Amino acid sequence: MRTIAGLWRWRGNPLCRATDRREAWLALCAVLVIALGAPLAGLLSAHAAGAALHRAAHEQQRDRQRVWATVVDTVHPRPPLNAEPESVSRQQDHRRVRIRWKDARGHPHTGSVPARRAVRPGARLRVWTDRQGRLSGRPLSPRGASSHALLAGLAAGAGVAAGVEALRRLALRGLLRRRYTRWGEEWDRVGPDWGRPDWGRADSSS
Repeated sequence: MRTIAGLWRWRGNPLCRATDRREAWLALCAVLVIALGAPLAGLLSAHAAGAALHRAAHEQQRDRQRVWATVVDTVHPRPPLNAEPESVSRQQDHRRVRIRWKDARGHPHTGSVPARRAVRPGARLRVWTDRQGRLSGRPLSPRGASSHALLAGLAAGAGVAAGVEALRRLALRGLLRRRYTRWGEEWDRVGPDWGRPDWGRADSSS
């Protein structure tokens, strides 16, 4: 309210140019749009993303299940001949193991998964599979869906604020260009008479 009242009093100032008033109103409109539009866009985006993500989480938890698998052997990636010892050790830390498991209908499957620790053939571990018995990732949890929806809302709000600020700067650049053009026109008009002893007397006498 203080800003609006200040703009209203400033509009009658003889030193205030038209471009100054446009610049002030442009800044006020940008602030209002960011203050109102960014939170609204964030809420709408978070609500839409949350609904979609919770549906996906429900479907994933319904279609995926954990089964026991047996380790067949360890798959070590073959390092290049000129590989450094440190890189070889890092690759061994991210080893993969070949496993065997059965789906809900008893059909056998084989595949490879990363192993966080060293395991021996015959060891048992649990993996996530889909309805067809294929390996899949961990299903999305409701808490994870809410977290992703919150991030989507924050990103949408920040995007609206950044877009409004970019438009304001673009419009401000146009105002400054117009202001400089008018300054050039004024200087072309009064520049030749600048510094003369009788400069300004003709205007005052007329």
